[in-house]
Amino acid sequence: MPKLSNELLAQRWKDTCSPYAETEVLLAKTLIDANTTVLADYFYSRMLTDPNAAFFLSDQLVRNKLHSSMQDWLRAVFAAAPSGQFDEAVAFQRRVGEVHARIEIPVHLVMRGARALIRRMHELLAESRDVAVDVLIQTSKYINDVTLIAIEMMCHAYAVSHDRNARAEEGYRLLALSQNVGAEKERQRAALLDWENQLMFGLSVGQQWRELPRLGKSEFGLWFTHKAAHAFDGSPEARDARIHIETIDARLEQAGATPEPAGQRIELLHAVRDTTKAIAFLIDELFEQASNLESGRDTLTHLLNRKYLHVVMSKEVAYARKTGAPLAVLVADVDHFKSINDEHGHDAGDLVLQQTASLISSYSRGGDYTFRLGGEEFLVVLVDAGASQAFNVAEALRRRVEDKAMVLPDGAHVRITLSVGVAAHDGHPDYQRLLKRADRALYAAKDEGRNRSILADERHTPSDHDDSSWSRALNDPA
Repeated sequence: MPKLSNELLAQRWKDTCSPYAETEVLLAKTLIDANTTVLADYFYSRMLTDPNAAFFLSDQLVRNKLHSSMQDWLRAVFAAAPSGQFDEAVAFQRRVGEVHARIEIPVHLVMRGARALIRRMHELLAESRDVAVDVLIQTSKYINDVTLIAIEMMCHAYAVSHDRNARAEEGYRLLALSQNVGAEKERQRAALLDWENQLMFGLSVGQQWRELPRLGKSEFGLWFTHKAAHAFDGSPEARDARIHIETIDARLEQAGATPEPAGQRIELLHAVRDTTKAIAFLIDELFEQASNLESGRDTLTHLLNRKYLHVVMSKEVAYARKTGAPLAVLVADVDHFKSINDEHGHDAGDLVLQQTASLISSYSRGGDYTFRLGGEEFLVVLVDAGASQAFNVAEALRRRVEDKAMVLPDGAHVRITLSVGVAAHDGHPDYQRLLKRADRALYAAKDEGRNRSILADERHTPSDHDDSSWSRALNDPA
């Protein structure tokens, strides 16, 4: 879908408001300004009871964040005509629409919420005293038109972002299928066999059931859940492999919950062997499907680039919110990197970045994601990892880079350090909030002297109208 300019949309908004008298415009603004809390209360009381909206909302999220955001939106929408600031109002709707696209709020829920708001605004307007009937009628029409033009522009931004995200999703799916097919196939077969060997050993030596490794949480299981299941979405082989993983883990859980009958471990040994063979066969089939696809990553480091960041973050935040699994990110930046380019040349800088990327990749597991965001900045998405685990990974990585002498093209060596910002998912549906918190923690690490890791806290929470580099970069279709 083509993206319409802010100027065109602002003119449409202005044209929508032009038939109405100043009295009607100001009456609507006064009414809304006096009742933003009432309207926000009404909106969320209705939406929280809607089972389709429940996934995107929670009492805590509404109380801490969304309630005030709704009030800001109402004020901005009805201030546009009196102030003449239509461009600012359009930009606000774009931001909201892009957030809705990122967290995939269905448009029908947005329209349902708008309908509820309009109904409540009409009820409040009807309570106005000493206002002529014809003015009330015109003001009621104005409220309809202004609310709907705002929603129209929000939906336009949603559609543009959604189309771009869909293209990126398909591109990432192809990329995930095609990256180093042969090497990845062998790596995952080895990870599957490693889990099997650990389990076989545990069963043979009488290890407690609760201590036996679960396939879903193994290196192979994390890779399958967070990468393969998405890359091979819709294939019967992926579906069957997932069923095998869930079945074997369910048997382990069930065995640990009941007294152990004679021969149970021997029976499970045979089941594990059969299941592992079946999964290995299915994985071979899946990789065979991917063998003819082309790939494309960051040309220098071979890490993912930010083109696919939306796809990964949307998927992982949705998974974390659905399952309650922890999720964290770390943003790492090479300290004083410009001095390396200045003193040793750009070829040396490129080689340092390649070695840094290799070290960062070595600290990610099969289900994790590593990105080069541009320049000397990197991102690691840590699945099934909470705040403390992510911080420990960041510190281990930082120390490893500090201890490693980077080789330059002429054989000389140089030492570098990393500053790292870490943030754990706090339940918010918009992944940009998580990335911005990590970014702010990174800048705090820079400000405090570099070569350190900082875990984001309340000080690093972005404001509602934060238009940081993350927002601009992630909405760049490049």
